[in-house]
Amino acid sequence: MLEVSGLECVRGERRLFAGVGFRLSGGEMLYLQGRNGCGKTSLLRILCGLSPVTDGEIRWRGELIGKLGEDYRQELCYLGHHNAIKEELTPLENLLASARLADEALVEGAALDALEMLGLAGREDLACRYLSQGQKRRVALARLVNERRALWVLDEPYVALDPAAIELVAGLIGAHLQRGGLTVLTTHQAVNITAGTVRELRLG
Repeated sequence: MLEVSGLECVRGERRLFAGVGFRLSGGEMLYLQGRNGCGKTSLLRILCGLSPVTDGEIRWRGELIGKLGEDYRQELCYLGHHNAIKEELTPLENLLASARLADEALVEGAALDALEMLGLAGREDLACRYLSQGQKRRVALARLVNERRALWVLDEPYVALDPAAIELVAGLIGAHLQRGGLTVLTTHQAVNITAGTVRELRLG
């Protein structure tokens, strides 16, 4: 369970948001909305423990995330607005490297299957610098195919994707919710998640 209460974020002299609170249990997703610059990405980074919070608290399974430290991070999958892939590596190499960094077991066959599912068959061994923006985003999203960590935090996962790929990613999120996982997601595109329970929070 993820519990957020009285969260405030100030950057410089500007307060992005204050008094933010919500509670998510297994099988639930929070759809975070708001205009550009209202603090959506800042909130996601705070939830991941990557940015400081001005006030308020975040608890995972009843414990403050600051006290849990690495135990919390091991249950968290964060996919940011940027793809976080290495341009000189191939899609396959990027996917296997991401798994190693997360201390997850991922065999090459499963990685290839994930890339094929995301429409990258035939490009597994091509350096990512030669891929389109949409294809690079698919490489990053291929992590979700075999991802089993409980909490997914996704910042604009649908950016640069065509409708078919958006539907595929929505299906991956829905399957995660059906397994009892939790998701916090922000996107400017329509959310069509048919599984689990979708809650909404608007900033600004």
